[in-house]
Amino acid sequence: MSSPSVPHGKTALRLEWKFLPKEVRALVEDELGSPVVRAESRNGGFTPGFASVLTGADGSQVFVKAANKVAQAEIAASYSEEIDKVVALGDGLPAPRLEWFSRQEGWVLLGFEAVPARQPRRPWREPELDRALDLAEAIAEATRTVPAGLTLFPLIKDLPTLVTGWDVVPTSWPHHAKAAALAAGLRSIPADHFVHADLRDDNILFADDGRTLACDWNWPALGAVWQDSIDLLISAHGDGLDAESVLKRRDLTRDVDADHVDAWLAGVCGFMLAASQRPVPPTSPHLRDHQRWTADAAWSWLAQRRGWDA
Repeated sequence: MSSPSVPHGKTALRLEWKFLPKEVRALVEDELGSPVVRAESRNGGFTPGFASVLTGADGSQVFVKAANKVAQAEIAASYSEEIDKVVALGDGLPAPRLEWFSRQEGWVLLGFEAVPARQPRRPWREPELDRALDLAEAIAEATRTVPAGLTLFPLIKDLPTLVTGWDVVPTSWPHHAKAAALAAGLRSIPADHFVHADLRDDNILFADDGRTLACDWNWPALGAVWQDSIDLLISAHGDGLDAESVLKRRDLTRDVDADHVDAWLAGVCGFMLAASQRPVPPTSPHLRDHQRWTADAAWSWLAQRRGWDA
């Protein structure tokens, strides 16, 4: 890969427990039922919101996400959206349990079941990739029926640059017109299934008890049932695995129209290339590198599939 590598698991600059306002810490300790004696930050992802496993003096634990509604308005809004989505989806998701939440004191807070777990290792190993793809299939099965109270929109409407991203990519990019046309074809692919839409390694937990769980349910949308699986395979291809052979043996992907897969790869590539041109946010110094790396991985796989010179 020509783009800079990303320090997986160390990409976020997060708030620490001691810097939360005392009224927010008091609220958390009241929910926990014990004074917090240890806070272990979770530094994957690309946002600066508070995200830590908190341990009480009595040994109880909770995983807390928190963001200030003013200073971190965009993140707080996404956390609030996650509350609404998780509550509407209800039980049955392969996800840590949401135990409590609060929108008080000018903050949005979510208290999740603290799951002893680890994230997948990068670069991907095929057994762990299969476990992650099993999770994508479990999400698809658990969300066959979208709850009536959950309002979702097609992902290409939430993120229109999946279709139009190539408009801001220099036309000197090889096969630019063909890639742009493929991405435009996303408009004709039915978007009739729930998709997590952010199923990356840093949002996956391999729990000590054998469960495989997905975190960060901020961005679910409507799309093709195979999209989450292809997103995982893009990163696997970028890590050097034979994503094509995996695609051909998985239930959700083996029978997908090849042009639909290529349209998605072109859309992801254009979206990431467009996003990577923005300034580097000081609170997320690795975000643009991640976007460029993902664009490279999607392009490499697409070019391989289409027989293009990459």
